[in-house]
Amino acid sequence: MTNAILMASGLGTRMRPLTDTVPKPLIKVGEKPMIETVIEALLKVNTDKIYVVAGYLGEQFNYLKEKYSNIEIIKNTDYATINNISSVYYAKDVLRKGDCYICEADLYISDSDIFKSTPEYSCYFGKYIEGYSDDWVFELDEDKYITRVGKFGTNCYNMVGLSYFTSEDSKILAEAIENQYHKSGFETMFWDDVVNNNLDKLKLRINPVKSEQIAEIDTVEELKIMNEKVKNEG
Repeated sequence: MTNAILMASGLGTRMRPLTDTVPKPLIKVGEKPMIETVIEALLKVNTDKIYVVAGYLGEQFNYLKEKYSNIEIIKNTDYATINNISSVYYAKDVLRKGDCYICEADLYISDSDIFKSTPEYSCYFGKYIEGYSDDWVFELDEDKYITRVGKFGTNCYNMVGLSYFTSEDSKILAEAIENQYHKSGFETMFWDDVVNNNLDKLKLRINPVKSEQIAEIDTVEELKIMNEKVKNEG
């Protein structure tokens, strides 16, 4: 079984005032909410069930259960006080069910073939950036396994908000997230920090994607630019 966890809990503060009344993943690019571009890409690789972890204005995601046949909503009651480790924590039982995608829900996927087919190994999807990046990046060893997940790097793959874990690694991640939760300092952790701290157990590679296949839109100005681009391409 292959499931997906879509993290949709956040406040989206950088996109205010739009997010004062609408959760960021439901903001439209063109005519489609961002989260639906992620869902429809996942459906192309026959994902069995998609779990949307909702928090801020969470009731607004309920329509997805009517529109798509395999959606379930999970409530993250810690979203206002704890970083996105909380979203994966509330979905930890999903990780124990089998193979699993973990995706940010506030992404605009312009190419629904971004997944192509289900990966044969655990991986983060990443786009290669020449030069210095202050974003989340991956360092690799000579065998192309990830040795660091963290901020800042030069000439490396950057995180795009999509990942995939085999059944074996999903169970390891579920255990690691559960063990970390409620420990000192966990409130400020990203779930990717937990991955980084357990790379001795997890065998992760990079699944390369192209910049034009996916966009992370963080500000109203970036949204305006993307909407104009989509309009011109349409």
